[in-house]
Amino acid sequence: MTANLVANPTLSIVIPVYNEEDGLKALFDRLYPALDALAAKRKIAYEIVFVNDGSKDRSAGILSKQVELRPDVTRAVLFHSNFGQHMAIMAGFEYAKGEHIITLDADLQNPPEEIDALTEQLLKGHDYVGTIRADRRDSFFRKFASRAMNRLRENITRITMTDQGCMLRGYSRRIVDLVRQCDESNTFIPALAYTFSANPVEITVKHEERFAGESKYSLYQLIRLNFDLVTGFSVMPLQIFSILGMLLSLAAGSLFVYLLVRRFVLGAEVEGVFTLFALTFFLIGVMLFGLGLLGEYIGRIYQQIRKRPRYVVQTVLEKK
Repeated sequence: MTANLVANPTLSIVIPVYNEEDGLKALFDRLYPALDALAAKRKIAYEIVFVNDGSKDRSAGILSKQVELRPDVTRAVLFHSNFGQHMAIMAGFEYAKGEHIITLDADLQNPPEEIDALTEQLLKGHDYVGTIRADRRDSFFRKFASRAMNRLRENITRITMTDQGCMLRGYSRRIVDLVRQCDESNTFIPALAYTFSANPVEITVKHEERFAGESKYSLYQLIRLNFDLVTGFSVMPLQIFSILGMLLSLAAGSLFVYLLVRRFVLGAEVEGVFTLFALTFFLIGVMLFGLGLLGEYIGRIYQQIRKRPRYVVQTVLEKK
């Protein structure tokens, strides 16, 4: 096939890929027919930008073959090593040419057929299309943790997203360009894009079982992601800790006065030593938590001032 890549597509689909060799064929079998039908229905041109995030399996080779099979709509960006899902999406934004950009995971938990619903909202003029997963096919723990973090994030950052964990989202070119201008080492793209949106909307989409493999996000990575989200959009945690420190200082001062009065009234009490130990350990724990929280903010500053590349592209596969 000798067709060249579409020069000025209306729609760009950005898909980060990391160790997805077992599911890529199934993804292709559903993605391309869905987008071909969408293009015919809405009379628009599209492109797909795959970003291989340093996969250690055969994902890069499979993507290379797919570029050869569908050079008219396919581009593959290959990273030098693993930089993370959000950096892969940032690279996809850099190479996407469309006026509207939709991000999609490669694991088929979000059906490619749902892209049409997001495209409809983008064509209506919405600059940000969020999604809510209906009948989530995740474990109870993941759903519970997600809901808890959604509430915490909304209360701290004032960013209203019903389902922050769904990567199937749509953005206008203006939003994508603004996100790219934010030269942050760590960022949560859906939340950042939401802060720039003037006409956002949320829609409900289907959610399916992962086709192959396991989630690339461990418990630790989920915690890290939410730390990045909270510390990247608000200083409220520091303010809360300052208030907590003030209250504990008042409580400690009151306790000291109380124990001093008891000593003069009742005399020395050996049992009080254990109470002081407990209070000491509690205060030490609070201090350590505060140091860790402060370290999060300082770490973000440190990463930012180093000005290292957020990702390194090894090569871009496309037919020009």
